[in-house]
This record gives sequence, C-alpha cells and structure tokens, in this order.
Amino acid sequence: MSDSLSDFPYYGLSEEHRAVREAVRAICDDKIAPYAAEVDEEARYPQEAHDALLASDFHAVHVPEQYGGAGADALATCIVIEEIARACVSSSLIPAVNKLGSLPVQIGGSEELKAKYLGKLAAGEGGFSYCLSEPDAGSDAANQKTRAVRDGDHWVLNGVKRWISNAGVSEYYTVLAMTDPEKGSKGITAFVVEKSDEGVSFGAPEKKLGIKGSPTREVYLDNVRIPADRMIGAEGEGFEIAMKTLDHTRVTIAAQAVGVAQGAVDYALGYAKERQQFGKPIADFQGVQFLLAEMGMKVEAARQMTYAAAAKSERGDADLTFFGAAAKCFASDVAMEVTTNAVQVLGGYGYTRDYPVERMMRDAKITQIYEGTNQVQRIVMARQLLNGVQSTI
Repeated sequence: MSDSLSDFPYYGLSEEHRAVREAVRAICDDKIAPYAAEVDEEARYPQEAHDALLASDFHAVHVPEQYGGAGADALATCIVIEEIARACVSSSLIPAVNKLGSLPVQIGGSEELKAKYLGKLAAGEGGFSYCLSEPDAGSDAANQKTRAVRDGDHWVLNGVKRWISNAGVSEYYTVLAMTDPEKGSKGITAFVVEKSDEGVSFGAPEKKLGIKGSPTREVYLDNVRIPADRMIGAEGEGFEIAMKTLDHTRVTIAAQAVGVAQGAVDYALGYAKERQQFGKPIADFQGVQFLLAEMGMKVEAARQMTYAAAAKSERGDADLTFFGAAAKCFASDVAMEVTTNAVQVLGGYGYTRDYPVERMMRDAKITQIYEGTNQVQRIVMARQLLNGVQSTI
C-alpha cells in the first residue's frame, strides 16, 4: 500500500484502502454499532467489538506481516480506527491502543522482542497498553517518577502510571521508567511489562465523561522484576522512543476524531430529513442547512489533513511531527464542534441518551486531551514552524 500513499497521499484512496473501509464498516454495522449505547450506559468493555475485530484481524492491523500481522500501512490503520469510531469510540480504542502500546517495540525493540510481543499481539494473545503518564507527569511527560534499577540480569520497577487506556484488559504494557535521574529525559528507558508479572496491579476504573467502554485505570508497579532483555532499545533511549511513537499515533487520534464527527454528521443528516416542523422537514430550513454544511465541510477538511499526516507517517517524512500534531489538534477540535452541533440539530432529543449524538459529544471531548492536549499540540507545531521543518504538501 505504501506506493499508493506516495502517489496519492490525500486526493484519492486506492482500491485496497476502499476495500478496507467497506470491510470494517460492515463489521461495525453488524457487530459493533448495535452494542454502542449499551457499552456506554453500562460502562463495560466492548467485548462484542473485541471478538469481532479479533476474528477479522482488525484488532491490531498495523503489525507487520513478518510478525504474523495484517501489515496494514498507516492510512489503512487510520481508516480502520475512523470507521470503528464512527460507530463506537470506545471500541476504536482497541486497535488504537494496541498500536500505541506496541509501536515502541516496533520502533526500538530488538528483533527477538519484536518477534515475541508483536507476534503475540497479532495472534490475539493479548492487547498492548502504553504507560507514560503519571500523577505528576502529564503534559510534563519527562518528569518520570517510576524507577527501574538494574539487578544483575533483571530490572526492578517501582512506580505508578495514571490514565492508562485498557489497563487491566491488556496483557502487555510499554512502561517508561527513570533509570538515571541525573540525566533527565536522557535517563528514561522503556520496558515491556506483562500483566502476569508479580507486583503488577491496577486501580479502580476511572469514572469518565466519555469513552466509558474503554477502561482507564492506574497501573501499580511494586518491585516488578523483569528480565533485562525486555528493555526496548538501549538504556536512556526511552523518552526519544516515546516521542517518536506519539508522532505516529497522534495521527490515529485524528482518525478517531474524524470518525466520531462523521458519525454525528450522518445521524444529524438523517434526523434533519425526517423531523417535521411547520409542515416540512427541518432540513428545508436554511439555518439548519448552514449548520449541516459547516459540519460536513469541517469533517472533510479534517479527514484530508489526517490522511495527509498518515501518508507522512508511512513514509517517515521529516515534517511528521508538525503534521501529526496539526491533524490531531484540528480534527479533535472539529469533532468537538461537530458533535455539539449535531446535538443542536436534534434539539431536545439530542440532549437525551435515547439518541447517539449525546454519547458522541461526550466521547469526542477526550480527543482534545489525550496523547497531548491541544494546547501542547500548538506548542509542538510552533516549535516545528520556528525550526523551519514544515514543508508544503
């Protein structure tokens, strides 16, 4: 697929990419969307989506074929996440978090580590979460308090990780820990920790505004002793690997935002055509038409930016940092605006849980926050611009 990305990065999808969209949408319509409201209402893990995605090999499509995965490129991965988010944002976190958690291994891990853990992920033996954030290290991600101390052929980890998506469900965790506090961010190292490792435990699920079907919990590391060969990359390379990971995965958050926004547009359009006021559909009123036009226009702009960023992610372009931050920031702001306007189109009905746009509005909010707040994204973009690394499309 990478050749098609080089030739047509944003103006059109290849037949293969369109086939991916059709296949995922069929699964979503049949096995994910029918449970979305229930998953949200009960704040439970979307097991139906998990099973359907695993059965169709869409749970971690980014894993290369050499490790048993589907070998999907960055654009195909975004399409998968976008389509799932269109139906259920909580469920879209299954492939999104699997990429986020495992990409550090793919970027910096030894061949043995890749074969073992990417192979397990591709085979459906367990999901993969990403443990960077801590109680005192959110936007200040370099301020890691989790410690890893070398002990012979092992490392011993102690600390607390916060805001960890799919914690307790995932079997594998990329954990960032300080190995040399005197070196600051250069003293941070990445490791693979398994759920079954002695000393690993989890806090209670957070009670959240949205994405209630994706458990968010603290991860506790209490003298967790792991083999030294579970280190990702070299000692001290962890923070660099973590930031490179986010350059790529912010594009998947943009795709998630596009998906939920598209879902809101689709529902608002259908409602506006059916809802009668003053003897005709509200879609006939110019005020509603302008609102719908604005929604559709901005979603399409966000999609094009996201696909452009996905192409840059696949190629590893030098300006990916700018485009990843820009796509994530713009698409998530659009998602929040569009889902809020979808509620407005439905009026009082939109404000109730009987209609999905209320859930979509709540789910959309997190895309402006996780993997770096949109304020942080603007800092990232400004630094890139000032350093002269943004290119033309």
